[in-house]
Amino acid sequence: MLRVSKAILHVFDFETGAKYFSDTALDLEDRQTRSYVQRRLRKITSNPESRHGAFAEKSNFAGGLQEYTAGDFGFVEFSVQIAQWFWENLRKADETEQCDLLVADYLDTDAKASLADASDTAGEDGGVSNASGARAADEAFEGNGRRLFAIVVLPRRQSFIHDVLSGSNEILKQDATLPSPTQKVDTYAVIDLDTGAIDFHDRERSMAGQSKLVMPELFLQCSSEASSHEVISEVTEIVQDLAEEYGLEPAVEVSRAKAAVAAAVEVDETVDPVKVGRRVFEDRPEIQERYEAQAVEKRLPEEISVKRGPAGRIARNHKIRTDTGIEITFPSEMTNHPGLLEFIRESDGRMTISIKNVAHIENR
Repeated sequence: MLRVSKAILHVFDFETGAKYFSDTALDLEDRQTRSYVQRRLRKITSNPESRHGAFAEKSNFAGGLQEYTAGDFGFVEFSVQIAQWFWENLRKADETEQCDLLVADYLDTDAKASLADASDTAGEDGGVSNASGARAADEAFEGNGRRLFAIVVLPRRQSFIHDVLSGSNEILKQDATLPSPTQKVDTYAVIDLDTGAIDFHDRERSMAGQSKLVMPELFLQCSSEASSHEVISEVTEIVQDLAEEYGLEPAVEVSRAKAAVAAAVEVDETVDPVKVGRRVFEDRPEIQERYEAQAVEKRLPEEISVKRGPAGRIARNHKIRTDTGIEITFPSEMTNHPGLLEFIRESDGRMTISIKNVAHIENR
């Protein structure tokens, strides 16, 4: 559950060379504004593709953030300093993009989103504003949670609108459209104000002919560790390679690896890559040894943090496609239960897939 205390939007126009820095925070009492900001922040806070980092000792932003947290800077003043930095540096890119900058100070708790989420989504298609629901959500908010500080580059999209004129309707191009609340954005940072831990995402930009990652390298000046999505992908890749090498069925072993990830996350929202390999190859100690050696070679972390929601999207189901064009998606844990799904290798090398004990089939 998220509770946004402060948020502000700054606007860049690189085509005209104009910047529009806001001197007031967004009105979070407005239902549509609050809904957009919360949903946008929720998207990046739980993104399994976020890489992880820690500030370098020389980081200039880390010092400014400490001063802000201590109350030496006001939120609007601090956000304007951040916006000025991004304005000066993003315009140095060989190919500029029209974008806005969202800065927010908010709380994230482990409490299940209920009243607040309901108040954000209720009436989004034009229903009555649910201000009383929002107030009830604030009253029901439990726990202090993590205080987070987010910086999000919002790329603007080109769209077309109609313009109703006297006797003549026109089609006009509009480039002030923000990305939808659920749309992925590729450049952002979320900093835990208590621990200093950083989650970030970025893409390479060409600056003076050199590829740069603006967020981690130039602005945050922080380290960069693999995302949970990248680690889980490495785990399944190792499992697949070893399954093929030892004559096991890769589809079965990879689905078992995903099931092990999902099971670990349900317990404490962390995954130990080595324990995943031990669980998958629990009856084959020689493969376990090879797995652990490859995990060390690929420098997989001893433990990664994965929230239940993202883990479900990554590991709950496994999808396969045959060379005959048939696609099958099934729960990863199904391969741990004999009698439901069977992969049979025939003498000629071809395979038969049997789905058993089915009581009903539904067209989707």
